Amino acid sequence: MTKDLNHKILDCTIRDGGLVNNWDFSVKMVQDMYAGLSEAGVEYMEVGYKNSAKLLKGADAGPWRFLNEDFLKEVIKTKTDTKLSALVDIGRVDENDILPREQSHLDMIRVATYIKDVDKALELVNKFNSYGYETSINIMALSHVMENELTEAFEDIAKSPVDVVYVVDSYGSMDNRDVDYMVSKFQNLLPNKKLGLHMHNNMQLAFANTLVGAAKGVEFLDASVFGMGRAAGNCPTELLVSYLKNPRYEIRPVLDLIERHLIPMREKVEWGYIIPYMVAGVLNEHPRAGMALRSSSDKDKYVEFYDRLTSPEAMPTNHHSD
Repeated sequence: MTKDLNHKILDCTIRDGGLVNNWDFSVKMVQDMYAGLSEAGVEYMEVGYKNSAKLLKGADAGPWRFLNEDFLKEVIKTKTDTKLSALVDIGRVDENDILPREQSHLDMIRVATYIKDVDKALELVNKFNSYGYETSINIMALSHVMENELTEAFEDIAKSPVDVVYVVDSYGSMDNRDVDYMVSKFQNLLPNKKLGLHMHNNMQLAFANTLVGAAKGVEFLDASVFGMGRAAGNCPTELLVSYLKNPRYEIRPVLDLIERHLIPMREKVEWGYIIPYMVAGVLNEHPRAGMALRSSSDKDKYVEFYDRLTSPEAMPTNHHSD
C-alpha cells in the first residue's frame, strides 16, 4: 500500500463496544485506553455517545452513553495528540448539550443517520461545524439503500461543510467487491470529501474490507481493540496498527490493553465472530435477531435460527401476496 501514511485510525471501542456491555466501562479502563491508544499512535479515540438521557427515556446505561463534558474532563485530565470523538444519533441528541469546541474536550462529532434522515443529519453537521468541530456523517445500513436515494443524498452532502463521509457496513454483509464499488461511488460523487470506513465482522471480513478501502485511499479507518463492538464487532485495532506501514504506529500498547482489560471483559460479555451473527451477515439482516438468540436458552440452536430467518414468512423478498 502506498498511501498508508495518510490513514487515520479511529478507535471506537468505548462507543461501539458499549453496545455490548451497556457502556459499563470503568474510569480506569477509559483512562488506560486513552493512554494506550495515544502511545500506539492511534489518531482518534471515540469516547462514547453524546446523546441525551432526556430524549432516551428509560435508557439506563453507563456514562459513556450520554457524555457529560465535566465528567470527561475529570476522566481525561490531559489531552495527547490523540483526538477525541463522540457519536450522535438523529433524534437522540439535544443540541443544547453541545458546547463550542474550545470549551470541550471533544475534537470531532460524528452523526449517524439512516438515508431518510440525511437532511436532519446535515442540519446537525452545519451546527457542529459552526461550533468548530470536525464532523462526519455515517450513513447506516448502506446495503439496504437504493442507488437513486444515495445519489440524491450525495448532492446535499457535497454542498455541506461535513469533513468525512463514512461507508458503513451495518449488517456485516459486504465483501471486497461491495466495498470497492461503494468507495468508488463515494469518491466519484463526493470528490472533495474525505471518506471513512466502518466495517462489521459478521463474515470475518471487517479487516480485509477495511484494507480494500484503505488501498483505494479512504483516510478514516474505524476499528476497536480486540474487535469489541455490537454483535460480531468491528475491525480489530491491533490488526490495523500492526499492518499499516506507518512508523507512528506501535502494537505493544494495544496488546497491553487487550491483556489487562479486554480479556477479562470477554469473560463477562460476548462479541465477535459467532454463528448467528454470521448467518445474519450472509442474509444481509440486522444482527438483532442473532443478539436475541444469544441471550436466550436456545443460544446454540443454529439450524433452527437459520430456518426461521430463511422461511418465506420471515423473508420479505419471498413474500407472496395471497
